[in-house]
Amino acid sequence: MDCSNGMASILVKEIFGSKPLYLFDTLDGTFPNHEANPLEPKNIVALQEKVRETKADIGVVFDGDADRVMFVDEHGDFIPPDLMIAVLGHYFIEEKNIQGLVIQDIRTSKSVAEYLEKMGREMYIWRVGRAYAAMKLREIDGAFGGEYAGHYYFRDFFYSDSAMIAAQVLLHVFAEMKKKGVSVSQLIGQIRRYANSGEINFTIEEKKAAMEAVVKTAIAQEKPEKILDFDGYRVEFPDWWFNIRPSNTEPYLRLLMEARTEALLAEKRTFIENILKPFMVP
Repeated sequence: MDCSNGMASILVKEIFGSKPLYLFDTLDGTFPNHEANPLEPKNIVALQEKVRETKADIGVVFDGDADRVMFVDEHGDFIPPDLMIAVLGHYFIEEKNIQGLVIQDIRTSKSVAEYLEKMGREMYIWRVGRAYAAMKLREIDGAFGGEYAGHYYFRDFFYSDSAMIAAQVLLHVFAEMKKKGVSVSQLIGQIRRYANSGEINFTIEEKKAAMEAVVKTAIAQEKPEKILDFDGYRVEFPDWWFNIRPSNTEPYLRLLMEARTEALLAEKRTFIENILKPFMVP
């Protein structure tokens, strides 16, 4: 468990005890070992190396204020945080039979919905951001939910997010799976069904015009199965989908894509990047 020299250092040992091997578990706001954002690959290198060195089953990393948590598998490979929404289903749906919709943000992999649908549960797609997700979960009285950024929300925690609760529940699920001979990477492999681009940033000033151009060109070439037009656009086709959305604080347009194969993903990424080229700031 990597505490990132952040707020997790205060509570983590009281919750998880002496069994985990702890990294950077001294509170230090100068963050001497790495920045406290686990979404940046360079910030999880120490955790990945320690997991491989010790042959651990899983690695856990908290962000600076400990409201987000992310994981690496037994090989040290990073697990996209949105896929953990599907893992939570094994506890809240299969084990506890808690009723209600499951919330996801507009960037979440299609793999999550397809996995949880097999458990008889429907997804609710909503805007990116803790303020939006927590309010929406309360509004729809959802069971639980999560975001691509590593926030996880729980009805029984005031419809709010908690990295500590998420970590406890997820580690419980992985421990139960281990008893059945299923490793962390094997469970994630059962969930993940699409090639994923991750979030790509483009420096663009005319963000609205660029988004409209991408959507208009894409749907002219192929009939979409679904179009969501909040928080940018999420446009789904039979074999691929994309979310394109503007940053509210920076001159960035953010693109995330999935496709059934890596080859199709590469083809569609080139297709969208070519549409965006005239809008890019040199």
